[in-house]
Amino acid sequence: MICKTCLIPDTRPDTQFVNGQCSACISYENRPEIDWDSRKKDLLHLLDRFDGKVIVPSSGGKDSTYQVITLLNYGADVTVVTARTCHLTDIGRRNIDNLSRYAPTIEVVPNMTDRAELNRMGLDMVGDISLPEHWAIFSTPFRMAKDLGIHLIMYGECPQNQYGGPMGSEQALQMTRRWTHEFGGFLGMRPSDVTGMDMSFYTLPENLDGIEAHFLGQYLPWDSHHNAEIAMAHGMETLGKPPSAANWWEWENLDNAQTGLHDYFMYLKYGYGRAAAQMSVDIRTGRLTRSEGLKMLKIMDGKFPNYYAGVSTEEIVNRIGTTIDRLHHIEEQFMTKHGG
Repeated sequence: MICKTCLIPDTRPDTQFVNGQCSACISYENRPEIDWDSRKKDLLHLLDRFDGKVIVPSSGGKDSTYQVITLLNYGADVTVVTARTCHLTDIGRRNIDNLSRYAPTIEVVPNMTDRAELNRMGLDMVGDISLPEHWAIFSTPFRMAKDLGIHLIMYGECPQNQYGGPMGSEQALQMTRRWTHEFGGFLGMRPSDVTGMDMSFYTLPENLDGIEAHFLGQYLPWDSHHNAEIAMAHGMETLGKPPSAANWWEWENLDNAQTGLHDYFMYLKYGYGRAAAQMSVDIRTGRLTRSEGLKMLKIMDGKFPNYYAGVSTEEIVNRIGTTIDRLHHIEEQFMTKHGG
């Protein structure tokens, strides 16, 4: 079943449907009931409580650039923390450097040989080449917060609010330890399942020592198009076209060349890809009709990413020590009736 409002199928993990409508569409329809003026005041009080010092986890992309610029405009003392991604693209490098013009930026780089092995393990075991990236974007900012003595972290949107989740989860203001273990990529395979290498880069600190992580999108109305406009006005680059034939937006997920394979396996396993997710946001905001989206989805969704952001899939798999033939063999293991 596909949501009667957007393009999200009921095979999407953790996404609840009510009377044929997905939880993301329900959340969006409930937005007018939120007192955003009050939420903004709560944000300002939150910044005051932590003396304006805040960490923004960042890829250098549209959302983190928007977050940094917005918080700076509110007088915050922002430190940007970037967890090195799995296969950094040239445009990703430039956008990270661009954002460092606005706020001090700390880029944390793991052992990339170990990272390649984790990419292979994620691909083989759970069909997710970018699994270690998911771990790192949640663990690294908390670890840096402890090291720097900055007790407030400001992530972007609440994913369950923007893209769907169990009913009630869309109301979360904070990213707690429980939230990260439930929604932060730690299910199915955890860092603790890996032996033979140092996994501290990918795990949360044992004691968070009063550190709080909040979602900026729960305090200010979240709009991906608006975020992109702000980011591009402040120097963020795009490719001038979507990073692959299976993407709808040209200004999202430009930093990691592995993202195309991550999205492709998402389609194989669950029957929807990045185009469906992005178009669904545009349908909710009235930028696209559902009928238009359905027509284009038949052309775009599930396409194999021969290139992503200018990087060939052969280069991507060779870099992690595997081959195209091996990749196609793994595809067959994760292919379901919903996807390929």
